[in-house]
Amino acid sequence: MIHPSGSTDGKSSHIAYTGRSTVLRMVLRLPLVLTVQVDLLLLLVSLFAFWTRLHRLAHPNAVVFDEVYYGQFVSLYMKRIFFIDDSGPPLGHMILALGAYLGEFDGNFTWNRIGAEYPCGVSVWSLRVLPAVCGALCVPLVYCVTLELGFGHMSALGAALLLLLVSLLLFADNALIVQSRLMLLECVLIFFILLSFLSYLRFYRAASSWPVRYSWLLLSGTSCFATIGVKYMGAFSYLLLVGVACVHCWKLIGDTRVRGLSVFVECVCRGVCLLVVPVVLYVLCFYLHLTLLHRTGPHDQLMSPAFQASLEGGLSRITQGQPLEVAYGSQVTLRSSASQPIPCWLHSHKANYPIRYENGRGSSHQQQVTCYAFKDVNNWWIVKNADRAELTVGHPPRVVRHGDVVQLLHGMTSRFLNSHDVAAPVSPHAQEVSGYIDFNVSMPAQNLWRVDIVNREDDSEVWKTILSEVRLVHVNTSAVLKLSGLSLPDWASGQMEVVAEKVKGHSSGVTWTVEEHRYGTSEEQKDREAELHSPTHIDVNRKISLWSKFLEVQWRMLTVKQEDNEHKYSSAPLEWITMETNIAYWLHPSTNAQIHLIGNPVSWGVANLSLLSYHIIAAIYLLRRRRGIKDLPDAAWERFVLLGVLCVGGWLLNFLPFVLMDKRLFLYHYLPALVFLHLLSAALLEHVYTHLLSKDAHRRVLLACAFVVLVCVFLSYHAFSPLTFGSPELSANRLRALKWRSSWDILYRRR
Repeated sequence: MIHPSGSTDGKSSHIAYTGRSTVLRMVLRLPLVLTVQVDLLLLLVSLFAFWTRLHRLAHPNAVVFDEVYYGQFVSLYMKRIFFIDDSGPPLGHMILALGAYLGEFDGNFTWNRIGAEYPCGVSVWSLRVLPAVCGALCVPLVYCVTLELGFGHMSALGAALLLLLVSLLLFADNALIVQSRLMLLECVLIFFILLSFLSYLRFYRAASSWPVRYSWLLLSGTSCFATIGVKYMGAFSYLLLVGVACVHCWKLIGDTRVRGLSVFVECVCRGVCLLVVPVVLYVLCFYLHLTLLHRTGPHDQLMSPAFQASLEGGLSRITQGQPLEVAYGSQVTLRSSASQPIPCWLHSHKANYPIRYENGRGSSHQQQVTCYAFKDVNNWWIVKNADRAELTVGHPPRVVRHGDVVQLLHGMTSRFLNSHDVAAPVSPHAQEVSGYIDFNVSMPAQNLWRVDIVNREDDSEVWKTILSEVRLVHVNTSAVLKLSGLSLPDWASGQMEVVAEKVKGHSSGVTWTVEEHRYGTSEEQKDREAELHSPTHIDVNRKISLWSKFLEVQWRMLTVKQEDNEHKYSSAPLEWITMETNIAYWLHPSTNAQIHLIGNPVSWGVANLSLLSYHIIAAIYLLRRRRGIKDLPDAAWERFVLLGVLCVGGWLLNFLPFVLMDKRLFLYHYLPALVFLHLLSAALLEHVYTHLLSKDAHRRVLLACAFVVLVCVFLSYHAFSPLTFGSPELSANRLRALKWRSSWDILYRRR
């Protein structure tokens, strides 16, 4: 019988089944082998790194140094309250907030002083665990970067000492351990710096299939974003990596053995992963930041009224539902764009300028016009049509546009905003601004102002509440209404001076924004005063876009200057290299237990020696190559140059900018640069062993010296470990013995 499929009945099916069974039995009889390669040295140093970073992580159970700073941002994240930090984008704060979230921290803790005890409900371990994990992972990352640089080709014992040295320099560096064990961001930054370089080197040297290879490149670009996303100072390392990638692309373009299409694909992929991906992730990071933090907070005053009005609470409660378009008859308050970080509003009151000032100069004796830093009914002004007498909004409202000439009538005193050729009280180079009073002394009113919308999209742009930034140009003199930034004397209660000044181009302090706005409905003075005292609400809702908020936050982060007062533990960059400074992070309130940011003197000395040695060796090589003498094969020379570019270049780019900065600096700013020197130390040792020493006896001496250095590094780490972990408590005599430099500030109580 023939089946429809064309096969015979039974026999063929039996053969097929028998064949499958035979194959299955053969497979099952084969030995199933799983091969795993484990780098025992890498595993060992990683375990030690995690132990030093995570052991007794919750000690001390108190706020330590800059935890008082970062903790405030963590609490604001937990409460979804907006903030801005000029030190960098919000990724680092997000990472710290993630640890707090995992520990179920609700943000209800007052970060008001160093040493304050954490309450029982706060999981200190979860607050510190993510920086600790990042700090621990830096050790295996440095290990792997050393291998990717092409080093580690000495004898078995030499390679072990090399990698053990680079690992020990890192995980036994007391300063790096301290910074890892607290709710701080430097070790998170270092982790992403190392990960970006390791990923790129893996991509550059990979011979695997393109998905795996380009996955490393994508990881490198992602890490580059994270480097900048944690702190802006990470941009220096990012620029170094991009520079190296550009050099590699340039070499690839000149390699005629590679097809043109392959060169094009390689260059485009590197550009996308190292340039486009970080930018996209940077924007997405702020998108998440601004989406999460939707409530009003302490930093609102740094932002524009439009930004503030988009947040829940605060100004949004006042401005919610205001009319959007300013019309003739509108009642408005005008906030100065230059009043940062403390806002102030155009203001007037029933008091005149003195007839004569302290220096003998005369004034117009007109009504005072100032800028007032508090909400007040005297901040209200009425936008009036100069050609009509009405002080209310018509039906339909007649809106004010760019270029229109208006009068501004003070709501409570009915005085017109005026300026004239009289010197301002504190700024005699500018014109006085006043509320006009007719004293019948041949001083006519000059109270016409032209509305100039600075951020308009077209010449017919309507004056909008909150959104429009306007200049008020005095028609008679072409001077611009401006906040001078100076305070008036006691006769004006110290309020800010407002002047009219002729300015060219863009100038600070000349733009104003309508913050509060209502349509006036009362013509009579008494009714109008009652109206100005009462709240009003119109059901109109509007929000600015996230893109506008993103751009404003970028500008504020770059321009807002935080107060940089002198600090007891601030230091100069040159003091970091010589270890002349330390920072007392925490002191127990009743014992000598304490934590200090203090480097390992031996490992820091080795790092400085390596930096000097590399420059000497490189200078000798270059001079000899100039004479036509090549001491190294081309591959070894390229490896030596790459070592200098990454390690010496990384140190320079993470150190020299601080030398040029005019701001308060601390020892922990040096840690990213120091890691590059630790990388250099071990790799330079291998180079000397392999290429500069030819005799076995000399090599054995070098290995012996390396072993002695390892022991000294560990002994130094052990000596300072009580100041690293905050335990055990040391006596005053032992603490004095640890003061290896007279400039160190080690605290102790006499008993």
